[in-house]
This record gives sequence, structure tokens and C-alpha cells, in this order.
Amino acid sequence: MLEYIYNIVEVVSLRKTLIIVTSIIITGIIIAIVLSIAKKKKKKAYRDQIVKLDKEKNIIDSTPVLSELAKVETIIKNDKMEEKYKLWQETFDRIKTVQISNINDMITELDLLLDNKDYDAYELKVAKIELELYKAKEAMETLLAEIEEVNSSEEKYRSIITKLKTKYRDLNSKFEIHQKEYEDVTEVIKLQFENIEKRFQDFEVSMEKNDYNEVVHIVKAIDTMVDHMSIVINEVPDLILLAKKLIPKRIEQISETYEEMKEQDYPLDHLKIPYNLEESLKNVNKIIDRIKVLNLEDCMFELKTMLEYLDSLFKEFDREKQSRKMYDEESLSFNKKLKGINGIVDDIYSQIDDIKNMYDLKDKDIKVIDVIKEKLNDLNKTYKKSVKSLEKHKTWYSSALKDLKTYSYNLKEIEEQLDESLKTLGNMYEDEVRAREQLDEIQTMLNESKVNIRSYKLPIISNNYFVELAEANDAILEIIKELEKKPISIKVLNTRVDTARDLVLKVYNTTNEMVETARLAEIAIVYGNRFRSEVENVDRGLNRAEMLFYKGNYKGALEVSLNAIDLVEPDFKKDLLKAYNSSD
Repeated sequence: MLEYIYNIVEVVSLRKTLIIVTSIIITGIIIAIVLSIAKKKKKKAYRDQIVKLDKEKNIIDSTPVLSELAKVETIIKNDKMEEKYKLWQETFDRIKTVQISNINDMITELDLLLDNKDYDAYELKVAKIELELYKAKEAMETLLAEIEEVNSSEEKYRSIITKLKTKYRDLNSKFEIHQKEYEDVTEVIKLQFENIEKRFQDFEVSMEKNDYNEVVHIVKAIDTMVDHMSIVINEVPDLILLAKKLIPKRIEQISETYEEMKEQDYPLDHLKIPYNLEESLKNVNKIIDRIKVLNLEDCMFELKTMLEYLDSLFKEFDREKQSRKMYDEESLSFNKKLKGINGIVDDIYSQIDDIKNMYDLKDKDIKVIDVIKEKLNDLNKTYKKSVKSLEKHKTWYSSALKDLKTYSYNLKEIEEQLDESLKTLGNMYEDEVRAREQLDEIQTMLNESKVNIRSYKLPIISNNYFVELAEANDAILEIIKELEKKPISIKVLNTRVDTARDLVLKVYNTTNEMVETARLAEIAIVYGNRFRSEVENVDRGLNRAEMLFYKGNYKGALEVSLNAIDLVEPDFKKDLLKAYNSSD
């Protein structure tokens, strides 16, 4: 049995081995087939590349240079053209016999390299061939372009000249119609038209000779001359209008306005009008001289810039007129305010010693006034200097107005600082007045308390009340002492007033409360006497209430008497308080 099992195992193992070996063989065959196919494809790609390179060589070789050279041969009429023809023929022969032949040999070598399977050398050779093809193509195309340029010259330049003649005639026609607008420049323009006409004739002569080298220069010259003439015809009338009419008229108007404003005492030296107008006239004359020789470069820009400057002078005149009006108005207001603040500060300084004696001012309060005075003095000096400068024409109204606005701002700051300082002094005075008024009120309140306490003859008054009364009297005396001091310390005075008011108010409230409580207690005891004989507890309670009353405990007496009466008449307390409040 065991041997049978071993045999089965050997058979299974043999089968596995056969499967593995078979797989390896099949894989090898597949790889070999793939490599063979890839090799064939690569070789085919190389062959295709050779065909492509050969095709590119043939395209270059078939460039129609010979047919174009044949056309040139029919138009050779001068030595220069013949020399060019020979040079082109030599160039074409060199490309054919040297470059193309060399490329052909290199392509043939590629087949040998493929047969020898020298692929590295093949790749290098292909790169060299591509470079040579590029050189040959460039050389052939350049040669063909030069030859075609000559063959097409007549048609091309005839077309260009036709357009230039059309433009020339349009310009000439425009000039003839508007000839009066060109004034002194008319003859120069006519001469320039004649020069252009001569160049057209030169073009015909050169074309007849097929001298295309000269034709190129003539066409360029005519194009430049016609472009320049276009600028001349379009711009000269406007330039003459600006240089001979508008600007001189503007200068005349500015001179008249300037003289008028000078008579009205406007300071205008900063504008340098006479010098600038003189320079403007000089520049205009120089530009006119340039226009006469048709040198128009930057003429329009310079004249427009000059006109803008002259127009800006009118704006400056208007600005000075407006500034003068505003300056006159604002200076009146400023002078009035400055005079007022000067007067206030002078008054403060004239009374400063009295104020120091009157109130206990701090150093910083005095220093603030000194700073204000110093700033105000500086402002007065600066403003006076500005006014004199304006009167002597060393400055002008627009500048003076700007300075005046600065002075007004500075004056406002000084005014605000002065208001703060005056507010401090004013508060001290107001605090003193208020303290005297409150002293009268406090004394009146205390006297009312004394009258009130005397009006109701209490059997006894507690010692605490007399202590509070004495403290209140002493506090009032402290206020009086502080008011009699020179200088007055407002801070201390206010403290004294607050202390006295609190103490007197305490006495006033204590007095009112004590008198009212005693009165209510007495009313309750008198009212309860009617129940003494009927209710023993009422009698006992009222006796105790009387004892407390005569000992000065009016609050206790009221409470005990109300509790006693409450035994027989529960609503008495409510009725008593209601009746008492209504009597008030």
C-alpha cells in the first residue's frame, strides 16, 4: 500500500515538472517571436527614414532656380545685372554639384550601415544628413528669393509707384485748392512738388535700364518725400494759423490784461509775464523760420505747448482775481477775530495778579496762558509780515490767501486753548459764587431746623443731636473761613461746602424726624387715654409709652402706644398716619 502511494506521488511530481518545462519553452518562443517582430519593425522604420531623407533631398534639388534664371537672362541690360546673373549661376552650380551630391553620397552610406547593423553610426549619420539638408534648403531658398525679387521687381515697383503717384496727385490737388492758407511757404512747397516729380522721372529711366538696385533707392526716396509732403500739406495751414494769428493774438490779450491788473495793484511779478511773452515771440519766430524750410519736426507740439502755457496765464489771472476777493473778505473776518482775542488775552494779563490773589491757581494754569500769549504774539508778527509782503508785491494774492487760511487755522487753535483756560478761571469764579449761594441755603436749612426743634417743646433732646448740630455749625464756619482766605482754594472750598451740606442735611432730617415722631407719639397717648379705664393692658402700655416719651425715646413711645391702642382699635395706626399726612 505504501509503495502504491509513493508511485502516485512520483507521477504527480513528474507531471508538474513537465508543465513547468513546457511553460518555459513556450515563453521563450513568444519572446523570440516578439523580438523578431520588433527587429523587423525597427529595420523598416530605418528604411522609411532613408526614403524620407532622399525625398527631402529631391525636393531641394527640384527647386525652380533654373527657370527663374532664364527669366533674368531676358532682362539683362547693364553690367550690374549681368554680374548678378553670373553670381547666381555659380551659386546654383555649387549647391547642385557640392551640397546635393554630398547629401546623396551620405544617404547611400546609410544603406551599408543598416546592412552591417551598425545602428549607432547610422543614427549619427542621419543627424549629419539632416543638418546638411537644412543648409542646402536655406541656400537654395535664399537664392530663389533673390532671383524672384528681380523678376518681380518691375511689377512690384510699378504697383508701389502707382500708389505713390495717386497720393502725390491728391496732395497736389489739396495744395492747389487751399494755396492761400500756406502764405509764405507756398513757393517752397511748389519746389518740393517739382523735386518729387523729378524723382518719378528718375524711376522711369532706371526701370527702362532694368537697374533695380537704383530703383529700390528711388522708390524709398519718393516714399519718404511723399510722406513728408503729406505732413506738410496737412499741418502747415494749422501751424501758420497758430504761429501767425492765434498765439500773437493771445500774447496781445495777455499783455493788455497784465497791464490792467498792474494798474489795479495786483502783484504779478511771480508770473514773469514780460520776459515769458518776449521769449514766446522769439520761439514763434524760430518756428516760422523752420516752417518756411519745411522742417516741421516737433513744430506742432511746441506751438500747442506754447498756446497751453498762454491759456494757463489767463487761468492764473482769474485765480489772482478770485484770490484777492476771497482774501479781502477773509482778512476782515480774521482781523476782527484776531483783534478780539488780542483784547481778551491783554485783559487777562492785566488782571492776572488779581486773579492769582483771588484764586489758588496752579503753575500749569498760568503757564497755559503764557503759552497762548506767546503763540498769539508769533501769529501777530507773522501776519503783519505777510501783509507788508503783499503790500510791497513780494508775494501774490493766491499765496497770501493760502497763508491766511493757515493763520486762521492757527488762530482757531489758540482760541480753543484760550476757551479752555477761560473755562478753568470761569469755573473757579462759578464755584465761588455757587459756594456762597449754597452757604446761604445751608444756613437757612440749619436755622429752620433750630426753629423747628424750638417750636415743639420736647421734654428731652439727646446729646447726639447736639453733637450733630455742633458739627454742622463748625462745618459752616469752615466755609466762611475758606471764602475769607486770599487766594481761595476752590478744591478745598468745594470740599468744605460738600461736608457742611451733608452735616446740615443730616441735622435737618434728624430734627424733622424727631419732632414728627414726638408729635405722633403724643397724639397717640392722648387718644389712648379714653381706653385706660376700660382695658388694663391699654393703661399699662400707655404708662410705658409716657415713660419712654419723657426719657426722649419718642420712637419707642410711638411704637408702644400704637401697639396698646391696637388692642381695642386695630385701624388706629393707619388712620393716624393718614390724618397726619393730610394735615401736611
